[in-house]
Amino acid sequence: MRKNRGVKFYKKKTLVNIFMITTITMVLLAPNAFAESFLSAEPKTTSMGDPPSSFDLRNVNGENYVTGIRDQGPYGTCWTFGTMASFEGNLLMTGNWVAAGETGEPDLSERHLDWWNGFNTHNNDDDPGGGGLTPHNGGDYMVSSAYITRGEGAIREIDAPYSQITTPPPRDDPSYHYYYPRDIEWYVAGSDLSNIDTIKYKLMTEGVISTALCWGYGDYMGGYYAHYQPPATSDPPNHGVAICGWDDSKVTQAPQPGAWLIKNSWGNWGPENGYFWISYYDKWCCQEPQMGAVSFQDVEIEPFEKIYYHDYHGWRDTLTDITEAFNAFSATADETIPAVSFFTAEDNVDYTVKIYDDFTSGQLQNELTSKTGTIEHTGFHTINLDNPVNILSQEDFYIYLSLSSGGHPFDRTSDVPVLLGSSQRVIVESDANPGESYYKSGSTWYDLYDYDFVNPTWDETANFCIKALVSDYIPLISDLECEGELSWPSVKPGTEVTGNFTVENIGDSYSLLDWEISEWPEWGDWTFTPLSGNNLKPEDGEIEVEITVIAPEEMDDFSGTIKIENKENPDDTCTIDVSMTTPLSRFSITSPFLQFLRKIIQQFPLLEQILSSITVFNRILTD
Repeated sequence: MRKNRGVKFYKKKTLVNIFMITTITMVLLAPNAFAESFLSAEPKTTSMGDPPSSFDLRNVNGENYVTGIRDQGPYGTCWTFGTMASFEGNLLMTGNWVAAGETGEPDLSERHLDWWNGFNTHNNDDDPGGGGLTPHNGGDYMVSSAYITRGEGAIREIDAPYSQITTPPPRDDPSYHYYYPRDIEWYVAGSDLSNIDTIKYKLMTEGVISTALCWGYGDYMGGYYAHYQPPATSDPPNHGVAICGWDDSKVTQAPQPGAWLIKNSWGNWGPENGYFWISYYDKWCCQEPQMGAVSFQDVEIEPFEKIYYHDYHGWRDTLTDITEAFNAFSATADETIPAVSFFTAEDNVDYTVKIYDDFTSGQLQNELTSKTGTIEHTGFHTINLDNPVNILSQEDFYIYLSLSSGGHPFDRTSDVPVLLGSSQRVIVESDANPGESYYKSGSTWYDLYDYDFVNPTWDETANFCIKALVSDYIPLISDLECEGELSWPSVKPGTEVTGNFTVENIGDSYSLLDWEISEWPEWGDWTFTPLSGNNLKPEDGEIEVEITVIAPEEMDDFSGTIKIENKENPDDTCTIDVSMTTPLSRFSITSPFLQFLRKIIQQFPLLEQILSSITVFNRILTD
């Protein structure tokens, strides 16, 4: 058993009027290696028929699936509002807010995300006291996803009100209610809009979608405000907003009609009280791979008690030539792992997840569970295991992940822009330790800690984005089952006979059965191979127990039982019936002499009654 490697984890404690951003331009994105990995994949189209020509989440057959307009004030926090707009819309659409016992409309805390995202000077667990972004002045949806997927948030607005944005809220508190998205998906419409229907259908089925634009290319068009940045321009995105609908015939400054309905975070601004329109043909909206269209899905009150992870800053880059990787962890308590999570870097990726109990001599050993499937869209994914795994305190365990394409996303030290359009940038440090993340090259596993990156400042800072999601310990129940019957009808005294029966665990999948043979007949000389066993799983099937018996020297009918016990549960037992007959003598019961003797005895009923109580004579009289 290795010592705890200092695994990082988060434990759930319970559960301007308009201020035009001229001096502070929000950080949302800048070209980097991470963006290149996104851009390398062509958008995949989805064929689901034609969506309606217009759609508005504020009125779907009379139901509203958009929460109220918020106001970010004079702060660079638009990305937090874009994030929570999607969270809240999904909670409305699924009904999970009400199901969690909350009242009113969903309202989650932008302030907590702003202060505790882990990329700023206020807090970075990987670099305490180090540099980073300035609170209320930068962030993006990748920053949001790191904060969310490690279980830091999201929490409710009443837990950390935005009205107190200038003061950091407590990082955690027993009164906080945490909300978790099981999936986060990224989409790109494509320059020819070939994938626009995917985004429309996701909007209809999953709710509000986060997006971004470069503010400054809009204008008033009668009763609405419309935005269109020509694709030929170079200004990067600087404002996060949310998509709530569309209209194929909406006229904007673009050469062709068609626009997205946008929820802003500047209060009741503009002719549509906080809403405006962005052209389908805008340079960034639904086009930028990291910020253009991000959907937070299947949001529910935090279903896990703990999250084991090494990637504090989430997905920062991708090793595109790696297909197999694993993260090593050490349990801090007796726990059950019902799910795992990871990112995929492109669409339509086949995955295989396995949990192992050992990594010995460079090989993963003792598989505890596995699951395979296909991920349709790029992003973050939570995978429920068909067979949850129990881990005892201080035990090491290993989460293996094979991805068919796109490579493996990982965390590393990042060069993050502070103000887009300016030269000011900061380094956000990530941290790694030996023995945490491994990748496979050929048939050999290598420690990612020793990987030589093109930028040496990334060395010894990288970890794969593979997490173990933990619930309260739920013991798996084993169930002993035995099959067989042993009968030896005619055995010469003192000779050896053989037989067998089977032992099986028919209990919960991946439960472990420790069994032993505790009783057997006193007659004869018995040998069992094996006499006991440990860690028998239902997936192992039946095992065979071989028996050797040296028959008793006396001549008789012998019978009895073999008792097998579950060593962890003395009430869980089973028995195997056994019988043996040793012959009366070298003469057969059917020999003429014995037949004559039987006829003589039967002539005297009283004698027959007396002799029949003696085993030898009973055999003569009854056989």
